[in-house]
Amino acid sequence: MKPKLSASIMCANFCSLEEDIRQLEEAGIDYLHFDIMDGHFVPNFTMGPDILRMVRRITSLPFDTHLMIENPDRYIPIFVEAGSNLIFVHIEACIHMNRTIQLIKKSGAKAGVALNPSTPLCRLDYVLEDVSAVLLMTVNPGFAGQKLVSGAISKIENMKRMIEDRKVKVDIEVDGNVSFANAPLMAKAGADILVCGTSSIFKPGLGIKEGVKKLTLTLSRL
Repeated sequence: MKPKLSASIMCANFCSLEEDIRQLEEAGIDYLHFDIMDGHFVPNFTMGPDILRMVRRITSLPFDTHLMIENPDRYIPIFVEAGSNLIFVHIEACIHMNRTIQLIKKSGAKAGVALNPSTPLCRLDYVLEDVSAVLLMTVNPGFAGQKLVSGAISKIENMKRMIEDRKVKVDIEVDGNVSFANAPLMAKAGADILVCGTSSIFKPGLGIKEGVKKLTLTLSRL
């Protein structure tokens, strides 16, 4: 089945953000992806909950929120209140992951767990049944426009096998260099959701609608 597409809002033009979102809606995008960075867990700062609140007023698209922050428990209710439908927290940042997952659900969102490229899948052994999705980073988190890390495709394949072996219903989301060349490989490996940024739908000089059209066409050939 063709994977769903989640547009990385970090890569949008913030001078014309509403226009970009309208184009994403018209192009048939499935999710809006918000990368939240605190300058500690990753070496960069990005958006806060006020951006989500503003965007929520102008669209009904589902919000897929990726918390690349330390102490995420403190901020989960804030991001759910701001409009998040699915929240990913990093397993590397959570001391009590089971408690954090329950907090996300109690706050009213679906729970997801994110893994850095070098984090082994065995870290999911005792939480996989409790989440709706797993986010596999295929670049080191923090910046757009990076190269795919080695072993990224095989990690997606191993994640898919793990889900099938455990007989659980969990989506695999992939974030990092989802290019026109890499997206089909990720989809074939088992990705259910692709986070799309400057390598595809926000590719400079291409245009959002043309980028989504090109990526959709590429994936339809699988």
